[in-house]
Parts: sequence; C-alpha cells; structure tokens
Amino acid sequence: MSEKTTFNRRQAMKMLAVGGLAGLSSLTVAAPAGSKPIGAMIPGKGWVPASGERGEHDGTPLQFMPKTAPDANPLEDELAKYPRCPYCGMSRKKWNHSRHLVHYDDGLADGTCSIHCAAISLSLNLDRGPKAIYAADFGSDAEIKPLVEVDKAQYLIGAKLKGTMTANSKMAFASVEAAKAAQAAKGGELADFDTALTAAYNDMAKDTMMIRKRRKERVRKMMEKKMKMKQG
Repeated sequence: MSEKTTFNRRQAMKMLAVGGLAGLSSLTVAAPAGSKPIGAMIPGKGWVPASGERGEHDGTPLQFMPKTAPDANPLEDELAKYPRCPYCGMSRKKWNHSRHLVHYDDGLADGTCSIHCAAISLSLNLDRGPKAIYAADFGSDAEIKPLVEVDKAQYLIGAKLKGTMTANSKMAFASVEAAKAAQAAKGGELADFDTALTAAYNDMAKDTMMIRKRRKERVRKMMEKKMKMKQG
C-alpha cells in the first residue's frame, strides 16, 4: 500500500470529523423510571444497561482501538478470531458478503461487518496506518465470501443491492466482469476503494441517523412489551 494512497485515505477519514453528526443526540430513548439507563444492543442478548463503570482509557482514542492482540496472519481463521463487528455488534459470518478487515501496520486487526464500520475504524485509528484492507468478494458463489485486497477490488456503489449499515450499498467484487454483470442487473456506479470509502463518509451522518431511528424503535417496542408483561 503506497504512501500516497495511505495519505489520501487519511484525508478522507478526516471528513467524518469535519462533517459532523449534528442532531444525532436527539435520537435517544428515555429509560423507564427506576430502571437502569440503556447502554447498547448486543446481538443475542438484547439491550444491555450501561454499567456506569469507567475503563482505563475512556475518553481517549485508546478507548476505540482494536482490543485484540497483534495478529501476523489475520486472514487465518478470520471469522473465528473476529466473529462480530466491534462497532455495531453484528455477526460477520451472517453479513459475510459485505464484511471488511483492516490490518494495521502495528499488527492489530479490526474485522467489521461493512465498509461503513471499516470507515469508523479507520477514522478512530488515524495514527495507525493500514498495512492492508480486505473486503468480501460479493461476486463469489461461495457460502462464505472470500476476502480480497481492496486495492484489487472493484466496488459497485448505489446499486439495488441491500446495503449493510447504509441505504446506499457499496459492495466489492474481485472480478471486474462480475461487477459489470451486477451493474447491468442492479444498476449503480463502478468505483475503486477510495471512492467507495469517500462515499461511506459522505453517507455517514444520514446512515447513522437511520440506524439510530431503527434502534430507538426497537427499544420502544421492547419497553412496551415489558410493560404489558408486568401488567399481566
């Protein structure tokens, strides 16, 4: 990965910070009186209350660094080592067709569910250079889509394919021919990874608001169900 490419990507990452996510704080859900504040949705467990405990690195960029040990071979048993996206909690096996993996130059690896969450990882690790970035080959017929280096991939942006963590899908293909075939069937624009990454940052505020609204509605329904159960 060239120094110029890394620099361009670092510039794109800054878009997340300067773009801002104004208005997102209004998309909150008040916890019922007497109950613990809601923390986050953990797949398989539901909404887990915030513990109120502070970690050693809370309030610093270290809070968001990959928590795994350095990994010289991140692609080996990749889904076993990185089963869930650290930013949304989604199963990377279930969403294997859109998953990404960032391998940083200090050996730390961050496996995400999508380019949306890979963009978050890259923006939170600005002082850590990406040694390699991988994306699932959407055009593969394999049950678990294999990973391909993003610099060798062709992205299809804005096609009528369901996006992961975004309304504007951005899928990677190892084969240009497969990408063009998908484009002919589903529309969209062909692009390289840097263009897809920029699109992910441009979509970030809108996508984040969409995700928060959906989760807010889930919490509301969960609370209503609990209240009905208490009332008998």
